[in-house]
Amino acid sequence: MGLDTTAKIYIAGHRGMVGSAVWRALGKKGYSNLIGQSSQELDLRNQEAVRAFIAKEKPDAIIDAAAKVGGILANKDYPYQFIMENMQIQNNLIDTALHAGIEKFIFLGSSCIYPKLAPQPLLEEYLLTDSLEPTNEWYALAKISGIKACEAIRKQFGKDYVSLMPTNLYGIHDNFDLTSSHVLPAMIRKFHEAKENDHSPVTLWGTGTPLREFLFVDDMAQAVVFALENQLPDYLYNVGTGEDLSVQQLAWTIQQIVGHRGEIIWDATKPDGTPRKLMDSSKMNQLGWKHQVGLEEGIEETYNWFLANVENVKKVSF
Repeated sequence: MGLDTTAKIYIAGHRGMVGSAVWRALGKKGYSNLIGQSSQELDLRNQEAVRAFIAKEKPDAIIDAAAKVGGILANKDYPYQFIMENMQIQNNLIDTALHAGIEKFIFLGSSCIYPKLAPQPLLEEYLLTDSLEPTNEWYALAKISGIKACEAIRKQFGKDYVSLMPTNLYGIHDNFDLTSSHVLPAMIRKFHEAKENDHSPVTLWGTGTPLREFLFVDDMAQAVVFALENQLPDYLYNVGTGEDLSVQQLAWTIQQIVGHRGEIIWDATKPDGTPRKLMDSSKMNQLGWKHQVGLEEGIEETYNWFLANVENVKKVSF
């Protein structure tokens, strides 16, 4: 189904890092009929409210970038909220879209859907072939159920419902809170604050040897636009760069960009996490999408945004 720039597109989670990047990308392409509601305006866990909103707005397409997210500690402490609230959010959106006759739905997930010990790089066909990583299985199970719901709709009703699974995302509007952020934004903040503190040493967790893949959020947004403007032949696609680097290399890169000249101390008593987590995005590449932003360029852009918003970023706690 082709969409023109007057199509009404509802972006759920439009204020988050991914949703806001999708909004910017669509705006740049001339899409003029974008709609979004904050969580205060619309509680996506409330089925009646979601149904009333969709019935009133009648969007042509829905992009689901809304989710309850958090780190290992949050997942460990609140397993029920992570599985139930994410299922409520996505089920309300998916089911309402189906019954409202919406032909195009894009569901966004995460690489944590794949088995903990799956071969590298991760292929879409590894889904449900083994057990999940215990620290985020509640979130992963919710996302898997959303992927399968969209696949079932494709099979049974022939609608263009597709799921995109990004690798580790970073960028503008990232979370820089040190208790809940991911590794890349946490490093940006640590190196920046150490630079401000006379280039004091920076202590980082683990040995620095694990390998990680990172995708700039604007590239993810371009993948969403690509899926929106094209009818993709399959139900599930990985979205990444196909390249990884060690956490140590990442630290050196960020240190250089931030301009920190102090020592890096690796605390090997802290966990490293999975040794490697690389996604195979060749299915998406073969269709015509490929990432454009290199890691150094993306980190520079993220750091510049951090500097412009540093006072607000420091006030945010999760």
